[in-house]
Amino acid sequence: MIMDDNRDSAAKRTFSATARLLSALKLDGPLLVALGLLSLYALIVQYSASGQSVDTVLRTLMRIGLGTLAMIALAHSSPNFLRSLAPWLYFAGIVLLLVVDAIGYVGKGAQRWLDLGLIRFQPSEIMKLAVPMFAASFMHERPLPPTWRNLLVLAVIIVAPAGLVAMQPDLGTALLIFATGALVVLMAGLQWQIIAGLAVAAGGLGVIGWNFLHDYQRQRIRIFLDPQSDPLGSGYHIIQSQIAIGSGGLFGKGWMNGSQAQLEFLPERSTDFIFAVIGEEFGLLGLLVLLLLYLFIVSRSLFLASQASGTFARLLASSLALTFFVYVFINAGMVSGLLPVVGVPLPLISYGGTSVVTLLAGFGILMGLYSHRKLVNS
Repeated sequence: MIMDDNRDSAAKRTFSATARLLSALKLDGPLLVALGLLSLYALIVQYSASGQSVDTVLRTLMRIGLGTLAMIALAHSSPNFLRSLAPWLYFAGIVLLLVVDAIGYVGKGAQRWLDLGLIRFQPSEIMKLAVPMFAASFMHERPLPPTWRNLLVLAVIIVAPAGLVAMQPDLGTALLIFATGALVVLMAGLQWQIIAGLAVAAGGLGVIGWNFLHDYQRQRIRIFLDPQSDPLGSGYHIIQSQIAIGSGGLFGKGWMNGSQAQLEFLPERSTDFIFAVIGEEFGLLGLLVLLLLYLFIVSRSLFLASQASGTFARLLASSLALTFFVYVFINAGMVSGLLPVVGVPLPLISYGGTSVVTLLAGFGILMGLYSHRKLVNS
């Protein structure tokens, strides 16, 4: 009995010390654990998807480390500081996008990066944070729901960077930037009549926008409707992805035993189509574990957002939480053939540098908004 009491006492002291440390760092324990488990899942899958490349795992680990440092730093930032930073970050991002358009590095037919020598930096990733921050900052002291005049200003704030990114061309990132801002507007309390009107307008713009799409973007939509029309060309990605997911069955073929991935039939297996690798090697159960982990992260993030104080904090936190869900929904949908392929990575699982750091930085902002909830000047 004495040994049991000592163990319980030691466990309580450890738990108390951990709680104090997380409180000092302004981090949320449950969300941090979930993000850690997701990062571990990413390292395991990346090792297999990359053909057992230790270098890929080390690079991913380094980026997770950088993202974690950014998360801890931003968790200490008060909502008032973030609100004052928002316009500077937004306009700096716009300038960088213009620089990319002028002298950006070209890779895989797109001009999306700034080559800084040691690293290549994708400025469009900044706008995934800058757009919702600036939109929420704009609405902070204005009436909710937003008036038509304010809606027009918000439309410019959102569409300008999304348009610049779409011109690179990077339709997937442009859609995500648009989504981050649109979610701020939606959470500001739009009436259903306005939402319906905007949906009709979006449909009309979509018809007009078809004429401005690149040929490969139009082809992606056609292939989404009928991938078998070009099985060895544009439809190859989605067909191989569906084969990989379907062949995994319930339990999968085993780690590093997926034929489609290991024999390199599946393109972009470490990046956009890594969801298919998980389905093939870990089966339906592996995908369910991943999706449940995502569900917990989104639900916990929404809980933290609901506790934030002030219009700016609530709008920004809600947008960050729901944007993470949009990431998952679009990637899983396009890999399984339910949505057109638009080049959206699976969050914190796909191989990529700037995206991982940006996502973890966003969670740092979210935790900071929650931890500073009693200190906001609303």
